[in-house]
Amino acid sequence: MTDGDEQRLARVALTWLTEPGTRAVHRLVDGVGPTGALQRLIRGDVPDQTLRSAIAARLTAGDPYAVAEAALARADRLGARVVIPEDEEWPSPVDALTRLAVSNPQRKVDRETAPPLCLWARGGWPVGEALERSVAVVGSRAATSYGVHIATELSYGLAEREWTVVSGGAYGIDAAAHRGALTAGGVTVAVLACGLDRPYPVSNTALFQQIADTGLLLSEWPPGAEPLRHRFLIRNRVIAAATRGTVLVEAAARSGATQTLRRALAVGRRAMVVPGPVTSAMSVGAHELLRDEEDARLVTGVPHVLEEIGRIGADLAPPARGPQRPRDQLDDDAARVLEAVPGRGFIGPDSLAARAGVDVRTALRKLSLLESLGLLLRRDGAYALRPTPRTAAKPGSE
Repeated sequence: MTDGDEQRLARVALTWLTEPGTRAVHRLVDGVGPTGALQRLIRGDVPDQTLRSAIAARLTAGDPYAVAEAALARADRLGARVVIPEDEEWPSPVDALTRLAVSNPQRKVDRETAPPLCLWARGGWPVGEALERSVAVVGSRAATSYGVHIATELSYGLAEREWTVVSGGAYGIDAAAHRGALTAGGVTVAVLACGLDRPYPVSNTALFQQIADTGLLLSEWPPGAEPLRHRFLIRNRVIAAATRGTVLVEAAARSGATQTLRRALAVGRRAMVVPGPVTSAMSVGAHELLRDEEDARLVTGVPHVLEEIGRIGADLAPPARGPQRPRDQLDDDAARVLEAVPGRGFIGPDSLAARAGVDVRTALRKLSLLESLGLLLRRDGAYALRPTPRTAAKPGSE
């Protein structure tokens, strides 16, 4: 077995022995390497009593080396592979998780936020390449029709512009994001909180197969791992760090999707929120984020998202404008002349100049302009407002 094979086996064993994100294990790997770290953990040579007890309990379930070998064989049969930091396709942005620090963490998932030791991948794309130009689109599982529509449109537009759409494969906003990207013929990545051979939810199995065919399925957990509740929160940090930015589309007051956005902010990624109806419970979490986080940006469409994550100065969203009307082209004098034209009947230039408070020469110049724009009619040297065309009556309305 080569050194590379030993490192790969050790990293897989470590991920089975302790939950991904454990900072003490990550520091140990940095210090003595994955093989040395695994040997020390098996011996119980760690100062943290809680971690030592958890590892001792885990060791009663099997030998880490044998479990790792079985996981690699199972992945091979599945058509999956394990990617480690020493591989060329490793997505280096996830290494930013070393600096993820949550203020006053109360839960273990808020303290244990180290980078992954390895990633399981299924799909033809190299992981790093697929995530190089990527945006996360996340949100509520209990999405409204509004949220599903927005997530689908955003993801379709991003995929059309060759951005990879990343989400978690769940019901609601996640599934809509993946489907939007797939419909556009783009690349989408689902980061799972369980083994690649038992994606959750089961009813999205056909969607996961589509993603694997054209994009990537990713997980920190080996094949066979169950989708336990806390693993979804652990998984969210990878979505946040692996992408250029995260877009939140709908989130209730207590939602894992809001945690993903906070993780994005904590590692210096762009955090974006789509506003929703103030009467919707599915918008409460999103709106509270906009109130609480000064670095979170409100976005309403693909141009806004591209402005946040794209090249500086090259992807600016156009300013919001209403429909262009002929009156928008008028200068002050032309506008005054137009305002002076009576609502009914024709008026001569001299009288109009007096009403508008401009000289006759200016009035004549502006009258020619207003006529060319289709705002005035001229007859026998006098002028009148051009009637506004009536909207055609609907069939059956008469």
